[in-house]
Amino acid sequence: MAKSRITYICSNCEYQTPKWVGKCPSCGMWNSLEEKMTATKTTSKTENRISSGSLPVKLSEVEYSNETRIISGIGELDRVLGGGILPGSLVLVGGEPGIGKSTLMLHLALETKSKKIIYISGEESTGQISQRAQRIGVENENCYLLAETNLENILSVISSQNPGIVIIDSIQTVFSEKIDSYPGTVTQIRECAAALLSVSKKLSIPIFLIGHINKDGNIAGPKILEHIVDTVLQFEGDKNHMYRVLRSIKNRFGSTSEIGIFEMMSHGLREVTNPSELLFSQKRDDYSGIAISATVEGIRPFLIEVQALVSSAVYGTPQRSATGFDIRRLNMLLAVLEKRAGFKLSQKDVFLNIAGGIKVVDPGIDLAVICSILSSDVDISIHKQTAFAGEVGLSGEIRPVSRIEQRISEAEKLGFTRIFVSEANKNGISGKYKKIQIEFVAKIEDVFRKIFAD
Repeated sequence: MAKSRITYICSNCEYQTPKWVGKCPSCGMWNSLEEKMTATKTTSKTENRISSGSLPVKLSEVEYSNETRIISGIGELDRVLGGGILPGSLVLVGGEPGIGKSTLMLHLALETKSKKIIYISGEESTGQISQRAQRIGVENENCYLLAETNLENILSVISSQNPGIVIIDSIQTVFSEKIDSYPGTVTQIRECAAALLSVSKKLSIPIFLIGHINKDGNIAGPKILEHIVDTVLQFEGDKNHMYRVLRSIKNRFGSTSEIGIFEMMSHGLREVTNPSELLFSQKRDDYSGIAISATVEGIRPFLIEVQALVSSAVYGTPQRSATGFDIRRLNMLLAVLEKRAGFKLSQKDVFLNIAGGIKVVDPGIDLAVICSILSSDVDISIHKQTAFAGEVGLSGEIRPVSRIEQRISEAEKLGFTRIFVSEANKNGISGKYKKIQIEFVAKIEDVFRKIFAD
């Protein structure tokens, strides 16, 4: 027998409580609890039986099939996914409006010619998608287009066509007639994603879902959406710059430390296979405030240009601004420079920029950041064939970084003749480098003395 009761459900995280509260105890959102009438079914003891599917099975008796990953033809995307597209996986691709999510997925549909692909769009007509495909200039006879938002129709097409890959643009536009709510609501997104996950696992079809983000930068919809999917990819970048970064936030079948770099052009996206040659200008003049950092994202090393500008504070309160770098870490490094190295920067404006419009999270960029700041402060340029790789601690020491040999090799390959690394990395360097001089430093004072003594 069913009984009705009132339950308050958070529209952001699906937290349920029998009483209304102003602030959700789970996610901290204000006024997000909505009143719902739910029915609970009381079962008798005879109905509470154990089904045959819930019995435990020995681990040694479980059959394991090592499925071959699908190579998409887009090397940067395959790297971020962990070596290719895994059959039966549900992938969520998020990003700001206009950043290029749909273009990236259309590239995937056109470049993957070994599988039948269905591109389902709820935001554009088939004619508009065809126009974008013509601009990209890649033809694929195995790519099919469908303009549909009804979940039942989408599931019917997937079951009847049995495609190799399905792309849905976007999950916020898909709705089910069985659910009494508008498209894009928490209930619709949750139930539609769960239904697509079920058909993906049952038919072993990889499905890509494009998701919008809200004003806070998080993927719109319930947080449970990110728990349902197997992989969450974030497509990010500055719309005023040409570079785009594909970053893995969650990946059940691969590493989350890999990134893919693309260049947005008039005809679509282009893979950047060697970002070092694009993220810093090799033929630059000897300007102050510029330092080159040997950084690593995942297993890929590349060099990046760090630009700093230090000037006297005009309005009394010094300004601190960072593009592509954590502003809190910048404030920490400025405090270290003032406390440990004696540089008075408390009354000066400091502006920091990572060239190319990408965001770097590698702590090994710290040494290049403080050197660029000091170079701008004293207005003395750093030799353009000098690179840096080191993390800065609160006591002013230069801490070791991972994959130091890959960083040094990348700098040597691109013609750098000198690189500053932590003295603690000395034991981790086994190779001999003939074209580049390795400077081992222990404190930031040692770095400044060697740079500006030349």
